[in-house]
Amino acid sequence: MLSEPRSGRLAAWGNALLAGLVSPDDAALAIVGEDAVHRVRGLPGEQGPAGLTLALGRLRALGVTGLRVALPAPGHPLGLSGPPEFNDRALDAEEAVLCFGAAFGLVPEVSEAGPDGDVHVEVVWHVLPVREAPPADVPSLGEAERELAEALREATEVLSKLDVAGSGPVAEAAIDAYRARSERGREVLAPGYPPRAVRVLELAQRVGLLVSLAYGKGHGGAVSASEMAARGAALQPVERTARRAQVAAYNSMLEERERGVR
Repeated sequence: MLSEPRSGRLAAWGNALLAGLVSPDDAALAIVGEDAVHRVRGLPGEQGPAGLTLALGRLRALGVTGLRVALPAPGHPLGLSGPPEFNDRALDAEEAVLCFGAAFGLVPEVSEAGPDGDVHVEVVWHVLPVREAPPADVPSLGEAERELAEALREATEVLSKLDVAGSGPVAEAAIDAYRARSERGREVLAPGYPPRAVRVLELAQRVGLLVSLAYGKGHGGAVSASEMAARGAALQPVERTARRAQVAAYNSMLEERERGVR
């Protein structure tokens, strides 16, 4: 939750490209981000892996007019629509992108090589058939914003009740990373997204940060197995709300267009 999922970058900048708001090269550059390279495998009409610029153009030629994000977790197929084979791949990756206008989905496969501090990351997006159906459990942007406000209060209360320390070098580094990201400007979402979506996404990331701290991943004192279980039970609904809000934010540009707002 401390950084945007790769599916979010692909959907956000892919939507901006499909709307004619950014160039293919700018979209590809933003999607790759700090990774070394992204390729797309399984595109109809392509024998082997294709570069992002070619792949996005081919998807548009195949009838794709928008992209949606899925962020599933065990027991929560958030944003998925089937079939089971695609859902299983997306669940393993914990993210996916679903095309609107053509029955395709993309699931990332990430590989890393190299020493700490000089890691070379390559991503292959696998194109697979999907079922054309409403995505599972995705709220509207307004619903997500209201749910997040309550989730933020709940996460803060859980942190306090479980006596989770919000200090120490690891916690401080996590908080500094969140602040640095916020201060870099509103680059998380691409041109064409409403300001409310940016606000919801930033709040979802903040809630995600608090959840990661509360799970005790290197923060505070020793944590027993029973304490970890208690934290998990208390924070699971909060974490789910934050994921739902991320999906709502990334999908908002397409949802508004479908409603005729934009």
